[in-house]
Amino acid sequence: MTETRTDHAAYTDDELAADLRWWAAANYLTVAQIYLQDNVLLREPLTADHIKPRLLGHWGTSPGLSAIYTVLNRVIRETDSDWLYVTGPGHGGPALVANVYLEGTYTEVYPHVSRDARGVLKLCRQFSTPGGIPSHVSVQTPGSIHEGGELGYALVHAAGAAFDHPDLTVVCVVGDGEAETGPLSGSWKIPAFLNAARDGAVLPILHLNGAKIAGPTVLGRSSDSDIADYLGGQGWTPMFVEGDDPKTVFRDLKSAIDQSNRIIRDLQAEARDDGPSVGTRWPAIVLRTPKGWTGPHEVDGELIEGTHWAHQVPLSSVRENPEHLEILETWLRSYRPDEIFDAAGSIVEEIAGLAPEGDRRMGATPYANGGRLLTPLKLPPIARYALEVDKPGATIHETTRVLGEYMRDIYSENSSSDDDGGAFRLFCPDETASNRLAAVFEATDRCWQLPTNEHDDNLSQSGRVMEVLSEHLCQGWLEGYLLSGRHGLFATYEAFAMVSASMVIQHTKWLQHAATLDWREPVASLNILLTSTCWRNDHNGFSHQGPGLIDAVLPLAPDVVRIWLPPDSNSLLSIAEHCFRSRNHVNLLVVDKQPHLQYLSLDEANDQAAAGISIWPWAGTEGDNDDDPDIVLAGAGDVPTQEILAAAQMLREWVPYLRVRVVNVMDLMSLLPQADHPHGMSDDDFVDLFTRDGHVVFAFHGYPRAVHQLLHGQPDADRFHVRGFSEQGTTTTPFDMVVLNKMSRYHLVLEALRRSRRVPERSEELVEFCHRQLARHHDHVREYFEDLPEIRDWTWS
Repeated sequence: MTETRTDHAAYTDDELAADLRWWAAANYLTVAQIYLQDNVLLREPLTADHIKPRLLGHWGTSPGLSAIYTVLNRVIRETDSDWLYVTGPGHGGPALVANVYLEGTYTEVYPHVSRDARGVLKLCRQFSTPGGIPSHVSVQTPGSIHEGGELGYALVHAAGAAFDHPDLTVVCVVGDGEAETGPLSGSWKIPAFLNAARDGAVLPILHLNGAKIAGPTVLGRSSDSDIADYLGGQGWTPMFVEGDDPKTVFRDLKSAIDQSNRIIRDLQAEARDDGPSVGTRWPAIVLRTPKGWTGPHEVDGELIEGTHWAHQVPLSSVRENPEHLEILETWLRSYRPDEIFDAAGSIVEEIAGLAPEGDRRMGATPYANGGRLLTPLKLPPIARYALEVDKPGATIHETTRVLGEYMRDIYSENSSSDDDGGAFRLFCPDETASNRLAAVFEATDRCWQLPTNEHDDNLSQSGRVMEVLSEHLCQGWLEGYLLSGRHGLFATYEAFAMVSASMVIQHTKWLQHAATLDWREPVASLNILLTSTCWRNDHNGFSHQGPGLIDAVLPLAPDVVRIWLPPDSNSLLSIAEHCFRSRNHVNLLVVDKQPHLQYLSLDEANDQAAAGISIWPWAGTEGDNDDDPDIVLAGAGDVPTQEILAAAQMLREWVPYLRVRVVNVMDLMSLLPQADHPHGMSDDDFVDLFTRDGHVVFAFHGYPRAVHQLLHGQPDADRFHVRGFSEQGTTTTPFDMVVLNKMSRYHLVLEALRRSRRVPERSEELVEFCHRQLARHHDHVREYFEDLPEIRDWTWS
């Protein structure tokens, strides 16, 4: 395909000179943050004592990031428009901090980092030091919604921020190292989902400086024509800017951004007048500049600039090596610090005045502090969707179907009449209908900007259900959507949620630190629905059977993480309403999509969801006696709850004088001690539920070790005997899954008899019965390919 080259923009000599001064100031502050702990204005000769003892940070990408920031400042001032800056090379943190300091936002957010000599000293001393700030574009950096520590998510976060923000342009810098990751490679598909009529725009800048930490990059060594073909095939029209002469690069970069902006505005104007075009092609920029641009060219006879040696700290022995110290001083003075700072150490007005004003500054934009834009969802009353439950365990319903009906009306009640941006979206990897959430299609379609045909199902350009067969894209889009002030839910098959598990961890870390920053306004919670679970993915088999995300999030920040295991539809409704109202949490909702027994009325579900853990007196046999039960049966999750109830019923029938208590756990974190989690229980409450020294047989949705981990520190935790998923699975019947993992009602009864305070009469007969039933089951499913009728048709009585 033909490459698109840029023309020089109308960049006057004075404007260019001014912007190069800003760039020099940003580069100076970047280097100073990495190296200096004193003499930060270079008002005296540099000595080893002025150098930090530990040199941490990344120089290589920083000058390119600052060049883009500089040019964008001018574009914003010329167009008076909203831009958000997402940096994939998050290790360019000192560059972004430097630019946000230059524009004044940093001091507004952190007044102790003042705009004078004392503030510059604090700025430098805090970088990558104990009690200071991290080296990445972290949550502490104003203007950031993307840390970039774990590479691959820049473009998905940028797209999420652009959805339903029609006046926003998100510039996303993609490093050529990051471009090699799987998530980023998949992220170029944005044009298939970005609606020019109602969304903002994403302007990717693929920054090719040729190297990652230890060698060359694939795209850095690829030809322009190959890159143009690659990006063109994803729906982009790339423009190329290349060079090492700052004046030429700045002119070309300004021209490319101006041209991209004109194309974006034309596409949006046309779409907003006549509707979006099918297969809209969006502009993108490919920027080639040297790695470590303007830094030391050679050190000790080794080429540094333009190589991977510039990636981190080009001069690592400055305190010990006088020659390196001299090179560093020459490098710093090349930016003319005496022309950057006035006598008081403040940024001179000729530079400071180049920043946009107010919220137009990229460090101050509310789109990077989404809580400023957040409005509560209009949530319809959940009673509208509740199931009638006259008696527990007697009716069967597909548990998640009510959630689809609930979200259908959330869509309807939170869509703008003029289609200038909604407030809610569902993100799901091609499984909305499979997960029994298809009711949402009564309110909206799947979002699709490419051609359609008569065989397509619920597909339109105006759709707001985001389906793409990538967990990374779905979750990343939602994260960007939330961090820029919206609401949503990510629904996925339980086993494959592990594909994006590290994204959950990174988002949790972000929210954990955001909660400590008064200026970061709370955002809507990240809600993740795990369905098609390990116990009922029998038709897909072992590859689809894995509850590992629970274990991945369990150890994370207790103020952020919530894990919910609703046993039925009404409890799912109650918990979902809570999650949609919550802020700054990561809510994991684990519930199967298949037909399940229903137990609780809506009022009961509300009460028990609020309590987190409840005794189900109707299921036990302890009566009104004040004595402790002989055994406690506890269940967490839909299938474990059913097996616990079936075990309780069997004990009631065979040994009715055995005192059995049944406990249901909906809020997994409430098992923790009170000191370890906001939902944790006091010792007294724990004893009231589980007794002080009686044994507890616990059926759990996930890996048993997760419950043991939670119970550590509770009174006599060794008396809990947990059965759960133990990595036994295949394509088999639903009941055979619980048998394979030894969590069946028969295994639970055997364990209860083994652990009971008393050995009841007929216990030996019941033990024999359980073993016979397990043997019958084994033979029956292999002969008839379905579960025993008394298992398949079991209900609570």
